[in-house]
Amino acid sequence: MSCAIVGLSRCAYYYQPKLLDDSVIISVLNAITDRHLRWGFPKFFNRIRKLGYQWNHKRVYRVYCELKLTKIVQQKSRKFSMIKVKGI
Repeated sequence: MSCAIVGLSRCAYYYQPKLLDDSVIISVLNAITDRHLRWGFPKFFNRIRKLGYQWNHKRVYRVYCELKLTKIVQQKSRKFSMIKVKGI
């Protein structure tokens, strides 16, 4: 009755959100980082799956970015050679 007066559904009143505990994900990512410094996120995620963890890639990527493990990829500079063509 009181939920209807306030305009709130009963399921919304009783809903208890899950608290995410990312400490295990953080420890696994740090353990992999200690051994493989140059790996990017896809290799990290594949290794986590091979270890048997079934975490969502979006959740792992969120923790990965919070730990600032993202790699800055430098583009290789291309050197162009000047070819002279006669008759132009």
